[in-house]
Amino acid sequence: MPAVLLYIAIGYLVVAAIVYLVQERFIFKPEKLPQDFEYKYDAPFEELFFDIAPGIRINGLHFFCKEPKGVILYLHGNSRSIKGWAKYAKDFYRYQYDVVLVDYRGFGKSTGKRSEKEMLADIQFVYETLKEKHQEHDILVYGRSLGSGFATKIAADNTPRYLILDAPYFSFLKVMERFTPFLPHRILLRYHLRTDKWIRKVNCHTYIIHGTSDKLIPIRHSIELQKINPHKITLIRIHGGGHNNLPGFNEYHNFVRDILKY
Repeated sequence: MPAVLLYIAIGYLVVAAIVYLVQERFIFKPEKLPQDFEYKYDAPFEELFFDIAPGIRINGLHFFCKEPKGVILYLHGNSRSIKGWAKYAKDFYRYQYDVVLVDYRGFGKSTGKRSEKEMLADIQFVYETLKEKHQEHDILVYGRSLGSGFATKIAADNTPRYLILDAPYFSFLKVMERFTPFLPHRILLRYHLRTDKWIRKVNCHTYIIHGTSDKLIPIRHSIELQKINPHKITLIRIHGGGHNNLPGFNEYHNFVRDILKY
């Protein structure tokens, strides 16, 4: 093999090895909070702790209102913590819905080593805890960006009233292939998050909200998801919307209002 090809092959293997070893730093951008951090909001809320196993605790926030019509389990994106994501709770409790937000392992006050299997199990644990206090028909699952894959899996394994996906991906593999198509992500990725596979098993109606100008996860991901089951999946396009600014559009709030009326 000519020397130049050998160097290219070695470089390729080095890049692949680095991606495999440090991929979590690219996927997850958590904000960590001290355990004694005090949340402060204008709306009524309580702090929640879900004890998964010894040494593994999931932190959450429960925003509540009088005579709620139901409860929304909100699964956030790949950055920050529920401290910041909590500002979006008002988009739902204004329509008389309680909102429960939880942090993934390593985010905020939540503890534990991450893996796709264990993170999914954590959210299922939270869902089952909600079922102890709520009729399952009164539970809605909302997944934002990274959280859309987790939300879809939970809806596939349970029977919530609705599944709402905000800027979802067809699969995490498709997201990674878009940015580094030259790498064998099927082998390298430890997180595959097969929304396309799980959404086939979702029995409740699914609403997908996606911006037409989303540069991170293009709307074609949602278009392909809707094609899987067009009778049970409604795609709502926010014209001009990007990946992180949908709540800045009146259309987004109008659609959320209309969804929560039923």
